Amino acid sequence: MNEAVIIGVDLARNVYQLHGAAANGSIVFRKKLSRMRFARFMAEHRPCMAAMEACAGAHNWARDMARHGHQVRLIAPHYVKPFIKRQKNDAADAEAIVEAAQRPTMRFVTPKSADQHARAIAFRTREQLVKQRTEAVNTLRSHLYEFGLVAPEGIGYVSRLAEVIENPDAGIPDLGRSICRMLLEQIAHLTSQINALKPKIAEMSKSAEAPRRLQTMPSVGPITAARIGLIHHSDRGVQYTAEAYREVLAASA
Repeated sequence: MNEAVIIGVDLARNVYQLHGAAANGSIVFRKKLSRMRFARFMAEHRPCMAAMEACAGAHNWARDMARHGHQVRLIAPHYVKPFIKRQKNDAADAEAIVEAAQRPTMRFVTPKSADQHARAIAFRTREQLVKQRTEAVNTLRSHLYEFGLVAPEGIGYVSRLAEVIENPDAGIPDLGRSICRMLLEQIAHLTSQINALKPKIAEMSKSAEAPRRLQTMPSVGPITAARIGLIHHSDRGVQYTAEAYREVLAASA
């Protein structure tokens, strides 16, 4: 009887679709399992190749399955899409993942460790806070413009906006002044949270050799260096390219 040497897993919130294939590509099984049953099934299955799309939760499952001896392959979703043979559904997706993983030229995503994910969370949180602060500043500028007050762009001009809001001769009604003060408080709160993340990211840059070397380059600070090191990592160390450098600079702006 054929035995599954590769299992494609279509991850979902609660129910996972599995597609087991033999060495010759023939189908061994198709099944749906709950999250708990899936964990138990993979723990009891003899070591094989487990392939998944590199989506939310995939890296955690990759670490779990690797502890049970499975060889994990994570594939970017856009590399799996061309292998879907019929109407898109969970079973078709799981089969397509197996097809993609068996291609000799396929490019795989390196599973992240828990520490690498923690660093990624720090960057994503900072980006979200910066975006929220930018939206709050732009909203404040827009409100002031309704009263004929034109304010320059940039976080550096917030203190000047505060002076305008408190100016009794600015022509801002009390209600509008109260709302603008609320936005100023929100901006100040977001700024304090962003500043609280700075030493954490700086410490991340000091703890690895590659980010330290990157900071010797002109215009590369702790945030940019740590971000490049997080995105382009491998078993041999940090790898970075000009394209990645530009990407990180844009995200850190």
